[in-house]
Amino acid sequence: MPIKFDKNFFTKLFFLTIGPFIAAVALEGFLVPNNMIDGGIIGISMMFSYVTKFNLGLAILLLNLPFILLAFQKLGKFFVLRMAYATLILGMSVNLFHNHHATQDLLLATVYGGIILGFGVGLVLRNSAAMDGTEILAISISKKFGFSVGEIIMFFNVFIYTAAGFLYGPQQAMYSILTYFITYKVIDIVIDGFSEAKSVNIVSNNAKEIGDSLIKNMDIGVTYINAKGGYSGVEKELIFCVVSRLELTSLKAIVKSIDPKAFISVENVHEVEGTRIKDHQLFDTKAISKLIRKSRKKSKKSKILDNSKK
Repeated sequence: MPIKFDKNFFTKLFFLTIGPFIAAVALEGFLVPNNMIDGGIIGISMMFSYVTKFNLGLAILLLNLPFILLAFQKLGKFFVLRMAYATLILGMSVNLFHNHHATQDLLLATVYGGIILGFGVGLVLRNSAAMDGTEILAISISKKFGFSVGEIIMFFNVFIYTAAGFLYGPQQAMYSILTYFITYKVIDIVIDGFSEAKSVNIVSNNAKEIGDSLIKNMDIGVTYINAKGGYSGVEKELIFCVVSRLELTSLKAIVKSIDPKAFISVENVHEVEGTRIKDHQLFDTKAISKLIRKSRKKSKKSKILDNSKK
């Protein structure tokens, strides 16, 4: 049966090519010339190349090879093919950018090296591949000894950055750790995007009115939860909903326009599944503005009536 190559295949192939290319720019342009390293197998390859003067691109390929074979047993042939391709492109790109140094300023190298490296690695991870065998080893060890993947990776990196401190000096090691931190923050942004979801809990005496308004004006789903005040003992309805970061300001405006005393708590949500909003529009801005103006007029009228009674 012939293999079918759909649009998704070529999209992944593009990003698995451009991602390692970008990562190589960060390594050779910012980290290597300033004696700073990345974590994991790539970091070990950089130290090995520094000590032995061995070709860095080839070192990355050779040191990752055992983990690519390990991935074949743990994660299947398609992941192995993607990982092997991404690692090969990284090794070739590192050699392509060899001796192309962007800056000798340690702070600039740390910040921009971390951002660029995180962007490149993030593109690879987002397209179901990897360029570093540490994660593969961590998955294998975690199943045998019960430690989490994150704990094992951190354990390895403690030794790697300690070794970097002895090899390059404490200052370079500390800059390397800062680069690693920036890299992983950028990876999170690339994988999750800027549209991090927020879960919102709203406690109000006007729960039904607020919920109806959110459904109508923002086209989001809400859930009513029966609750009871711990101090007052009064039965109330708690509103639960999930919105994007961009929608949060509008949600607060709607809630406060109906009940200025409403209690609102907001938490970060790292993953949401299911359909809850229309694809073509996040919320009706005109309707929200109209609702807020209407509510303000009502509050002004109520204040005038209260003053007249007095």
